[in-house]
Amino acid sequence: MASLSLEDVRNETVDLSTVTVDEVFKTLKCDRKGLSEAEGENRLKLFGPNKLEEKKESKLLKFLGFMWNPLSWVMEIAAIMAIALANGGGRPPDWQDFVGIVTLLFINSTISYIEEANAGDAAAALMAGLAPKTKLLRDGSWEERDAAILVPGDIISIKLGDIIPADARLLEGDALKIDQSALTGESLPVNRYSGQEVFSGSTVKQGELEAVVIATGVHTFFGKAAHLVDSTNNVGHFQQVLTAIGNFCIISIAAGMLVEIIVMYPIQHRAYRDGIDNLLVLLIGGIPIAMPTVLSVTMAIGSHRLSQQGAITKRMTAIEEMAGMDVLCSDKTGTLTLNKLTVDKTLIEVCSKGVDKDMVLLYAARASRVENQDAIDTCIVNMLADPKEARAGIKEVHFLPFNPVDKRTAITYIDGNGDWHRVSKGAPEQIIELCKMAPDAEKKVHTLIDSYADRGLRSLGVSYQQVPEKNKESAGDPWQFIGLLPLFDPPRHDSAETIRRALHLGVNVKMITGDQLAIGKETGRRLGMGTNMYPSTALLGDKNTAVDGLPIDELIEKADGFAGVFPEHKYEIVKRLQDKKHIVGMTGDGVNDAPALKKADIGIAVDDATDAARSASDIVLTEPGLSVIVSAVLTSRAIFQRMKNYTIYAVSITIRIVLGFMLVALIWKFDFAPFMVLIIAILNDGTIMTISKDRVKPSPKPDSWKLDEIFATGVVLGTYMALATVVFFYLAHDTDFFTETFGVHPIRDNDRQLMAALYLQVSIISQALIFVTRSRSWSFVERPGFLLLFAFFAAQLMATAIAVYANWDFCDMEGIGWAWGGAIWVFTLVTYIPLDVLKFIIRYSISGKGWNNVQNKTAFTNKKDYGRGEREALWAREQRTLNGLSQPAGSDLLSNKEELSDIAAEAAKRAEIARLRELHTLKGHVESVVKQKGIDIDAIPQNYTV
Repeated sequence: MASLSLEDVRNETVDLSTVTVDEVFKTLKCDRKGLSEAEGENRLKLFGPNKLEEKKESKLLKFLGFMWNPLSWVMEIAAIMAIALANGGGRPPDWQDFVGIVTLLFINSTISYIEEANAGDAAAALMAGLAPKTKLLRDGSWEERDAAILVPGDIISIKLGDIIPADARLLEGDALKIDQSALTGESLPVNRYSGQEVFSGSTVKQGELEAVVIATGVHTFFGKAAHLVDSTNNVGHFQQVLTAIGNFCIISIAAGMLVEIIVMYPIQHRAYRDGIDNLLVLLIGGIPIAMPTVLSVTMAIGSHRLSQQGAITKRMTAIEEMAGMDVLCSDKTGTLTLNKLTVDKTLIEVCSKGVDKDMVLLYAARASRVENQDAIDTCIVNMLADPKEARAGIKEVHFLPFNPVDKRTAITYIDGNGDWHRVSKGAPEQIIELCKMAPDAEKKVHTLIDSYADRGLRSLGVSYQQVPEKNKESAGDPWQFIGLLPLFDPPRHDSAETIRRALHLGVNVKMITGDQLAIGKETGRRLGMGTNMYPSTALLGDKNTAVDGLPIDELIEKADGFAGVFPEHKYEIVKRLQDKKHIVGMTGDGVNDAPALKKADIGIAVDDATDAARSASDIVLTEPGLSVIVSAVLTSRAIFQRMKNYTIYAVSITIRIVLGFMLVALIWKFDFAPFMVLIIAILNDGTIMTISKDRVKPSPKPDSWKLDEIFATGVVLGTYMALATVVFFYLAHDTDFFTETFGVHPIRDNDRQLMAALYLQVSIISQALIFVTRSRSWSFVERPGFLLLFAFFAAQLMATAIAVYANWDFCDMEGIGWAWGGAIWVFTLVTYIPLDVLKFIIRYSISGKGWNNVQNKTAFTNKKDYGRGEREALWAREQRTLNGLSQPAGSDLLSNKEELSDIAAEAAKRAEIARLRELHTLKGHVESVVKQKGIDIDAIPQNYTV
């Protein structure tokens, strides 16, 4: 072994997973003190960085890839038609259209490529901040460093929640529980003992241990297997929506072309070349070629905006799911509260003779980490006059770190006299069980815990035992329960306001906490989120089980939170809410939250989450608190609104181009030039790109892709604009309306000028439509972004200049002059106004309110006895209300079904009732004061009235 060099290790001529740990140290020329910084840098040059080789993608292929999608294929077919089929009729091939189409494709691909590259660079820079970290021993001191710098021979520390950064051999200590399912497919965690190998990519489920790195990067077990695994491209919901809209546009164009072919050739006997030109008009003008680019750029820019607010999106399509989220299950500790614990020394309860409050605090500090601390350890150690007292005069033999199963920590130590002792602190229930307390003593402790909980204080139990066997493995003397510490975690200053905002946005926030029910209710009361909370035991049972008269699924839906929750309960809550068709967000920070984060529609890893939680999440927060999430919801809805606005616009334009030009071509046998449609497409696409930065009003409620609404709105608006174009052409071609009204010269017999006039009318109204689809109210009330407004006027000024001045023989077009240009602008403005009205009518019709109004008329209803039973019940309810009587259970069923399903509105009502009860009722006010002052209300004569 001694003759082996580090080159042999790199070339894998030695198997370091089978030899002893001492031989590993000899082969790697290192020891348990770790490497020096200089040696680490030298080895990094030899072994390379600890990350998998990135697959390099050809930039040219990536660029051309933007031309490889169904919408681009249609444009490519149009280009082939222009050069191959558009021959004959004594005219050369249609080179202008061919070059124009290819130019449009290249412009579109260039913008897509540049924007995606920029977004990719921004995302890479953000994700670099989330790169895996590891605790590393270099130059004799522990520090947190990027896992990428690890080399064979490094000493690392791995603990609960870490994703193991490299293949390593474990050093001395307790066994670890490792989840290797991502690598080996083993469903259950496995135990790994001192000397055994652990693999890169597996997750630590329990324990804490040091290890020596034996392989990094591509030389790890995971690295070797990675190239065997082909990445699977899951078709996301966003892609399905894109495909559905693209298919709708393609089918609409195909239908229009089919009608034109049947009418033009067999019936009208039009010239071959003229027919091909008309077909090209539908193909070029109808395809929303910029759609994939606009939507991708909008999401990329939105993702960058979210990162500036402290929410990094790991999966771009999580933005659309965030916009539709209607339930947010939030952790209490650290998200709703500050996670800055304090201990009120005066409230410490001593439960053992010969011990005082200071001794209870000292024992709790001994059972805490003095480095690499969590929030509880930090709080308790800092309560000592000098934090060094936690280890003063003792020698640590063994430390049991916290894990979610045992819910406690423990230390075995030797005092100055050589005697062995053991102290444990943790969840009171676990400590009570450890001490095997008598029923009376246990009842007394539970009473103390409940009194703390009623005031919103968490309890921490402390126990002690002697170890006469002087062996860390021995059971020791019986445990003694020595005291209870009250921990207070104050709510964040902005949590109450944030929850109120979330409820107004239609997002029901549910508190999920591992603390007691009373603590959860008290925190909920302080945060103004209602106190309709249940213990986790209420989650056990099937769908038919009823708690408080409600089936479990309905109980979960109506609850404001759950207490005493274990990680598996979080998964169950998410699953049941999803079964009730809710879009669920779940926050988490620990390794055991990973299944729930993966299951949720939007998994949110909070600030300071473990590697495992970040890995399982869709969004990673870099700022603490709930306000980041609510800001992210608003931003996501704004991004989603921009995408939805564009898709309605794209569908409308397809319908208006196909229907409008088809009617003009078939009724008047007028052949519009394909090149002019190409000019419209290029100017439209250039303008529409700016919608990704447009000012929008986010939806006041959770939003989602409503394809029926998008298609219905698109068809109605598109049909109206097509008919407006037909009317315009009729007035210009068959009447003297414009001459008599505006005093312009007649163009009814001049097809070249009719071409220019029709081009300008179609160009203005088509592009102006974006102002209608982008607004929720009247389009002239909601101010658009400066960039969109500037791009619109710049594009239409150019279009007007072309129509006024251009004399293009290849398009058979002649300028119409400024008088006609002004007349067309006036006509377009007049026909633009009804678009807003149509938008409101469609929205009202689709919402079902219009039909409900008809249904409410007795003569039109299809209800039994014409709804007599409901009317009588409604009358009875009104009489009860007038007489001040409470409503019977189930009376809410008469209310609007939309309100019933809106659980956020119900939660807001509950929160408001709780707030008003505390402010305006004597009982509520008394109970509030009693809790804050810590008075025992049971000892007070309760002779006040309500």
